[in-house]
Amino acid sequence: MATAPIEPPQRLVSSLSSDPEDLVREWLAALPTLVQQQLEAWDLTLERVHAPGGRSSLLALVHQSDGTPAALKFPAPGRACPHEATALEIWDGWGAVRLLRADEKTGALLLERLQSAVSLRSLPEAKALLEAAGTVRRLWVPPEPGHPFATLADRTAEAVEALRTAGARTESAAPLVDEALELRRTLPTTATEEFVLHGAFRQGKVLAGERAPWLAIGPSPVVGERAYDLAALVLDRFEDVMAGSGATAATRRRVAKLADSLDVDRDRLRAWTLYRAVTAGVRESSMGDRQRGELLLEFAAWL
Repeated sequence: MATAPIEPPQRLVSSLSSDPEDLVREWLAALPTLVQQQLEAWDLTLERVHAPGGRSSLLALVHQSDGTPAALKFPAPGRACPHEATALEIWDGWGAVRLLRADEKTGALLLERLQSAVSLRSLPEAKALLEAAGTVRRLWVPPEPGHPFATLADRTAEAVEALRTAGARTESAAPLVDEALELRRTLPTTATEEFVLHGAFRQGKVLAGERAPWLAIGPSPVVGERAYDLAALVLDRFEDVMAGSGATAATRRRVAKLADSLDVDRDRLRAWTLYRAVTAGVRESSMGDRQRGELLLEFAAWL
């Protein structure tokens, strides 16, 4: 059991202390007690709280009663990805971190211990893309009848109003926004395949493991076509592509290479990448990072 007070990482405190929801701020204040109670309920010994950690959950490195290392993930109210535990159960460690226990009441997840400081972003770009593609393909499994996951039509509907507002506000971005809105309308309805997707895949969410070299973490599972997940890989480290010579051609080569390596239609991958780049660009700009937002929109234009 823990013998020292549990202190939430500063990144988490900074992210949630000004949250408009009283429930979230109350949770943050009670977090040390909540984590201690979870440790006791699952007979875990705290090693340390992982820092700097995330902005919506606490991750504690722990040991189980038999001494086996594990990781305890404790999400803030309303910040947990719906059905993360269900997706991890389906994958059962195949390409993803293995779920050991889950508490429906608190949202706590007990996960196998990975090397949290070593992600695919530590590798050279070409190697990282290769390993990422090999990892994400393991996660693509057909959904079971009656599955609980949202569809891509549901997931992308949330971005429509933000895109329309951005298009009306910024004349230069309007053509890209209009194209993204049209793609959002047509892509989910014209897909010819349906898989369980990670939903938030990127190189930073693939960590080094013991039983497998690389394993995915932190899914935001959704059901749809594989090109949606793969589009996130096209966008990964896009700044590196933009900084090089022949950036437009390099962008299109990346789309072609990833599509061909995983037998995904090039045109649909290009379309989903454009949609995701515009959506991300609009989001970044609205959150105050106009420079990154404009870079994402420029990247989308190259597609």
